[in-house]
Amino acid sequence: MLVKLHKSYRTVVAICDSELIGKKFEEGKKQLYVRENFYKGEEIEEVELIKILGFQAKEDAIFNIVGKKSVVAAVKAGIID
Repeated sequence: MLVKLHKSYRTVVAICDSELIGKKFEEGKKQLYVRENFYKGEEIEEVELIKILGFQAKEDAIFNIVGKKSVVAAVKAGIID
């Protein structure tokens, strides 16, 4: 999985499954383009990602999560149901 932190007044945590980089998803009028410049950061294992998510949740970060493995990690970290 890939994680990239975007610093602003609140940190935006972009997480995605590494195999989804560069893919575009469409459903009706909705589109999601998993752009390299937004999502491609450090490649890490689930255990480390869960630690990062827990810390960033305490810091009131915003999360952008794409992919089954990334969503499972977010659930394990307790940031989503």
